[in-house]
Amino acid sequence: MENKRTLTNRLICYFVGLFIMTIGIALSVKSDLGVSPVSSIPYTLTVCWGIEMGKATILFHCVLIVIQILILRKNFKLKSLLQLPVGIVFGYFTTFCNTLAGYLPSTDNYFLRICMILISVVLVAIGIFMYLPADIMPLAGEGVMQAVSDTIKVEFSKVKVAFDVTMVIVSLVTCLIVLHTLGSVGVGTVIASLMVGIVLGWIKKLWAKRTNPSTK
Repeated sequence: MENKRTLTNRLICYFVGLFIMTIGIALSVKSDLGVSPVSSIPYTLTVCWGIEMGKATILFHCVLIVIQILILRKNFKLKSLLQLPVGIVFGYFTTFCNTLAGYLPSTDNYFLRICMILISVVLVAIGIFMYLPADIMPLAGEGVMQAVSDTIKVEFSKVKVAFDVTMVIVSLVTCLIVLHTLGSVGVGTVIASLMVGIVLGWIKKLWAKRTNPSTK
């Protein structure tokens, strides 16, 4: 019974964390100042070809799973295919949260748009803080990073930096070619790239102090 309760709690944290992440993503989209690197490709598909972002997210996850298969080959584990239904859920969360964000009034006030980005960063960090420790199934992006890390024997953190930079470059080049504008890449992308990890670190420290007062 205890194991079932523990699994239930982990699943709740996992999906609530994913949902909070998509709220943050939706706010970054609403700010129109650029989205975080991991969301840049789906949003590029949206702004360049009009594919609804939730569907673009699902499509992107499918491509990332195929990339994992090509990288790992016989070492690819069938359970990793569960990244597909997770990606579908994440895509529908994205659609729902973008719809909710659509009800927020648009503004040309740069300060308010920066505030949206900062709130987005905090929400994405909180979402990561909740869903990663649940250890259910990584999103396909993290699956690719782990596959590359395991294959070429490079630290995951370094692979993540390279992955994020690659996503931003691909998005930027695509938007410049198709739209002749920066499109999905902007100051919000830079802020998210620099701040999500920092804010996540703060949250972890605050949580550690709350759960273990002796922690400094």
